[in-house]
Amino acid sequence: MKNLNTLAISLAAITFAVGWYLGSSDETLTITSSKGGKSYSGGYVVEQSTSAKSEGAVKLRTTEGEIHVINPGDSIQAAVELAQPGDTIQVMPGIYSETVYIDKDDIHLLGVIKEGERATLDGLGKLNDAILYSGNNIIIENFKIIDYKGNGIMSQAGNNFEIRNNVIVDTGIYGIFPQLGKNGLIEHNVVSGIADAAIYVGMSDNIHVAYNEVFDSVAGIEIENSRHAIVEHNNTHHNTGGILAFITPGLPVKDTYDVIIRNNFILDNNTPNFGAPGSTVAGIPAGTGILIMAADDVVVEGNIISNHKTAGILITDHGNAANLTLDPESDPNADGAMILDNVMLNNGYDTIDEVKAFALTELHTGDIDIFQIGPTEGSCIINRHRYKTVGIGDFTDCDFTNTMISKTT
Repeated sequence: MKNLNTLAISLAAITFAVGWYLGSSDETLTITSSKGGKSYSGGYVVEQSTSAKSEGAVKLRTTEGEIHVINPGDSIQAAVELAQPGDTIQVMPGIYSETVYIDKDDIHLLGVIKEGERATLDGLGKLNDAILYSGNNIIIENFKIIDYKGNGIMSQAGNNFEIRNNVIVDTGIYGIFPQLGKNGLIEHNVVSGIADAAIYVGMSDNIHVAYNEVFDSVAGIEIENSRHAIVEHNNTHHNTGGILAFITPGLPVKDTYDVIIRNNFILDNNTPNFGAPGSTVAGIPAGTGILIMAADDVVVEGNIISNHKTAGILITDHGNAANLTLDPESDPNADGAMILDNVMLNNGYDTIDEVKAFALTELHTGDIDIFQIGPTEGSCIINRHRYKTVGIGDFTDCDFTNTMISKTT
């Protein structure tokens, strides 16, 4: 985060001083229950999903194709090239050092787990990518992927995909990276040691990220220039930033909106930032639980957000963010942030100087659960008295209390 604009701070200080007495007087608290009230509908567009009969993102097969069994010493890529849409490739436990490209539809690539041993793709610190796919209706599951320089699993314009139950360690820039896709499910993966984002959803629509554990990375889970996403039931810990929803300027897709971040454990994300200098994630302050940057209509609900030295939730526009060149085609402001009930403990206890400086314009010292800077419209919160906040004076009271009707199927 760059140095805050001096004039903006001065004006904020004057405005605060005028209303300080009234704003600091005793008032009756409005306590809102998250149960039984009006619900918010969003995060996943059901009519875009593949089939009412499928509980996942991939269409159910009406007939099964051939099963190809791969043993150590065999080539996974050779099996992919032989396979036809509808086929399944089963990879037995062992070490495979190769890059797998899937450029056809309806291929299920399944690692076989036997007595705890997995099919392991090992990049030997030399290969760039483990699995790349551009087909539709792809399933990738049960692999261990280690020591690649670029990406663990990456897609390019592949729709209707499921990536599950993979263990991904030290695969370079991204662990799991779907780009320009629709209707995806990323679940039950364990991803660590990633120099950018452990799970990175880029320029995609209708993506469900659930039940993953991500740690020891710069960004845990990142929703970038994407729409209609639900991020829930994940454990993101010991990263630089836990969960991010933002717009990167200059990309073909210009917006991020309709994101629900709910029911996650977001803990101890204080790892020093080791992102590539000049990259977007290199500007994330260590100790950020949730970062919302220029993204619109982001709901934060039911998370346990604990032990972050900068802030539990950090909301910013592009103008106050580091390492960015503004894009005139992208709205730089974070509008429509919606903060519902969350458990927030011990956040903002050793925050960065820029946040401290702005907090002082509200005569705030000490911990910070929620910090917001930059213009915002349509943002709201319930039970604001629970949190230690800076910059949310313009937030109204939300007219809903939960996201219970927001489903993924």
